[in-house]
Amino acid sequence: MKKQIVVVGAVLVDGQTVLAARRSEQMSLPGMWEFPGGKIEAGETPEEALARELVEELQCTAEIGAHVETTVYEYERITVSLATYYCTLREGTPRLTEHSEIRWVPAAGLRELDWAPADIPAVERVIQDLQA
Repeated sequence: MKKQIVVVGAVLVDGQTVLAARRSEQMSLPGMWEFPGGKIEAGETPEEALARELVEELQCTAEIGAHVETTVYEYERITVSLATYYCTLREGTPRLTEHSEIRWVPAAGLRELDWAPADIPAVERVIQDLQA
């Protein structure tokens, strides 16, 4: 049976743009884009995990908002359950610590990036929501 990992991702929104993070060469799925976030630790709610991950990964704080999407995706060796949430920056400017690149992308341009498969349903939902 495949290892199951439960993770959260932040859909950081600023107007009509969304923050995308490119996975570094040291990470699995190198070069693919994702919503920043990470694993939920024991005793944490998804929202608490996401707030912690944003401080650790991007050195900023954010208001965690509405749930966007939960996707279960089976990769070759693991199964990932990814819950994404809309977020708004509260303090700080996102900084690179783990990813090779971060960029603010207009909602209309999100499909142009090579997204990690687990993130794609959330990408489609975000495009739909922000272009409504």
